[in-house]
Amino acid sequence: MQYDIKPGVRGLIFDLDGTLADTMPYHFEGWKKACNKYGASIDPAFLRKHTGSPGWIIAGEILKENNLDGDVTVEEIIEEKLKVFYEQQQYVKPIKPVADIAKKYYGILPMSVGTGGHRLAVERTLEVTGLRKYFDIIVTANDVKHFKPHPETFLKCAELMKVDPQHVEVFEDGELGIIAAKEAGMKITDVRSWYDSNW
Repeated sequence: MQYDIKPGVRGLIFDLDGTLADTMPYHFEGWKKACNKYGASIDPAFLRKHTGSPGWIIAGEILKENNLDGDVTVEEIIEEKLKVFYEQQQYVKPIKPVADIAKKYYGILPMSVGTGGHRLAVERTLEVTGLRKYFDIIVTANDVKHFKPHPETFLKCAELMKVDPQHVEVFEDGELGIIAAKEAGMKITDVRSWYDSNW
């Protein structure tokens, strides 16, 4: 696939899960097993709707949707989900057309990762996909007060890259992230049509 960055772009921000790395099938499997353990249910549409949100927000929504408030805690669901995810994380592959852009512009333009993921999971995913060396700037859910669709994640990336938001191109696969990029005044590229999602 041939794609090049938009005209006037001076910095690139990449979402991680479902954009740089094909993690979503493994995240979904983790949530599904955690839900099964605690008598809840989840479907792909629910997770797609919340793609870009930190795990504790997703867990809270699962509790609400399944009327489990008081029966199980957010922490218990997340702990079970992460256990399953970490067991499978070694199999995560990069999403090639997006990773190729990061490799092409490494050392040429400032680049960053702006994700709703937890710092430890993010660092591990970047390591197993071989993409860690391309990014000095990584902004996770642990680094901001407001999460996607709020633009704080991307604005913080732009600030650290020292690039004005209007000159930044964001690569995203989630509706919340797309809204966040627009709110930040950045150029947005939706990568969902770039690869076959199998979840």
